[in-house]
Amino acid sequence: MIYSTATVPVNAPGQPPLTHAQAWKGLVEKARNATLFFPPGECTRSDVVEESASHLVREATILGDDITEIITFEANTKISFFQVASPREGVIANELFEDGNGDLQLRFYCYIGLRGKTPNGPEEQAAQAWMDSDNGFKAAIDSTLKRTRDLVAQGRI
Repeated sequence: MIYSTATVPVNAPGQPPLTHAQAWKGLVEKARNATLFFPPGECTRSDVVEESASHLVREATILGDDITEIITFEANTKISFFQVASPREGVIANELFEDGNGDLQLRFYCYIGLRGKTPNGPEEQAAQAWMDSDNGFKAAIDSTLKRTRDLVAQGRI
């Protein structure tokens, strides 16, 4: 199994500040339309195919893989992406919280396995290393916050 996590301050020095509400709206928009939030070429399709008050179902192509996810919302705090049809199985969470100083943080974390691969085998070890690298979750958070700031500047959030 792969467990990876990264946390970054939402309002890092030198960046236009985001309110909690703006950051949350950005995360919700990312759940609805991931193509806007992933680094270029990483997500080429993102379609909501079912929606209710508690969740939505999204079909997407991410990193070349066609996936189906059930996405649940914990109002203003956490969005969980459950991998239903995917080379991966498990959950990826995006969580907003205030640290001990009252500063807004965004944490991504996952607990997933690779279907049909040896547990803790070379494929999972490579996926773990990538997720833990600066190109993994940290890059995903940075991309999400950048796009949220862009949408705020455009008046769309």
